[in-house]
Amino acid sequence: MPSPAEASRNLVSQAVETALTSLEDSKAENIVSIDIQGKSPLADHMIIASGRSHRHVAAVADHLIRALKEAGCGNAKVEGLASADWVLVDTGDIVVHVFRPEVREFYNIEKMWQTPDLEPGLEPGLEDETVH
Repeated sequence: MPSPAEASRNLVSQAVETALTSLEDSKAENIVSIDIQGKSPLADHMIIASGRSHRHVAAVADHLIRALKEAGCGNAKVEGLASADWVLVDTGDIVVHVFRPEVREFYNIEKMWQTPDLEPGLEPGLEDETVH
């Protein structure tokens, strides 16, 4: 019998695979998957994708929401579906952002979340310096 931690990781992996498959099936573009476990209490995984237009973003998000529900990932919280510039789908374990390309470029959230992990106590640029 798997431990609770292993079971949780399996559920997250299943949700991530479901989301990625749904995004690919919907022809989402520039899909980026980021493991944020240990970086944020918000979720364990973040996925960022683009749609070509308002209509495409809404269709991609709608397909994703249905796929996650059918896979047993629960009722995801959804923000931004009406305007379809930036739709956020939050299952609790994963957060998926679907953007129009211009909006994604403006916010550039993947840059913030893809920063390298630093050793505890080190700040960027201070790795070789002694701080007094």
